[in-house]
Amino acid sequence: MNTRSGLILLFAIFVNGLSALIAQPQATPTPERDLLSRVRRLTVEGRRAGEGYWSPDGKRLVFQSEREPGNPWYQIYAVDLTTGDTVRISPGIGKTTCAFFRPGTDQILFASTHHDPQSKKLQDEELALRASGKERRYAWDYDPEMDIYAVSEKTKAIERLTNARGYDAEASYSSDGQWIAFSSMRDAYNRTLSDAERKQLDVDPSFFGEIYIMRADGTGQRRLTQVNGYDGGPFFSPDAKRVIWRRFDEQGLIADVWTMNLDGSDQRQLTDFKSMSWAPYIHPSGEYLLFASNKLGFENFEVFMVDVAGTKQPVRVTYSDGFDGLPVPSPDGKQLAWTSSRGGGREGQIFLAQWNHEAARTALAAAPPR
Repeated sequence: MNTRSGLILLFAIFVNGLSALIAQPQATPTPERDLLSRVRRLTVEGRRAGEGYWSPDGKRLVFQSEREPGNPWYQIYAVDLTTGDTVRISPGIGKTTCAFFRPGTDQILFASTHHDPQSKKLQDEELALRASGKERRYAWDYDPEMDIYAVSEKTKAIERLTNARGYDAEASYSSDGQWIAFSSMRDAYNRTLSDAERKQLDVDPSFFGEIYIMRADGTGQRRLTQVNGYDGGPFFSPDAKRVIWRRFDEQGLIADVWTMNLDGSDQRQLTDFKSMSWAPYIHPSGEYLLFASNKLGFENFEVFMVDVAGTKQPVRVTYSDGFDGLPVPSPDGKQLAWTSSRGGGREGQIFLAQWNHEAARTALAAAPPR
């Protein structure tokens, strides 16, 4: 897509979204303070941090952060919310993303490229580029060497769970710890591509992203989605009976939240914001979900919530210019962790706040139908 076409498409998306916003009845805005209190910044070290996920007992968070000397990319860390003690979980080499505690065990899931023999060389090249002043704008590259691992906190033993060519990441456990949902782009590497598909892979590898499920030991891997465009960021419902995820259109500009059964059946679209809506996570009550969207401005992401059936218009949660996203409620539903740039600058850090569940229920009940 050339620049002019891209601008025309973005303008059309903006106009259509604005028209829809004017035409539909609007929910009464809920001030951020009604839903979030005692807002505080959790992470301060390093260039950026994000994607904080709670331990089952709610006493720790596992997250990704750029803070490792000699490595310009994310590594995985766990922090004790009582003491503030932070330990690195990943090996410290290569790129990592998307960690998650396994319920009932001492294992932590994460995706990594540390097995790639080129990891150290690529790190040095990136550091040299940044030192030259030619730092590139942040972009996720869907490294085809990314695979999913589980590490034991007690023994430090690391178990490789995927070994397919192509990006395997964005993994999470079910509440019983028996299943893993993840996103994979292996379909771009396990078959012969057409000329059009090869061009697409060069331009946007995420086009080939699909949702997969596997057992916690890595066996029984099977594909759940079959639609062109980036399917990713899957999480299980609290009862472990469904998967929630975000699906991009083929152009990679519009995304919405979807849900389905564990066998891929009964796929339902829950949002229709005509914007980029992603990072959905269901509240432990099972009544509603939180997600991020740039509905209000291309570079202004805010956290929203919507009923779990998607019958109402989403309700806005955060009110801060820049980025607020990747919302994750605590296991008891009383706190929220999310990634935000409200601390200043463009880079995100993890924030925590008390979550008002009853106020959320009231706001959702008053929201107009979709």
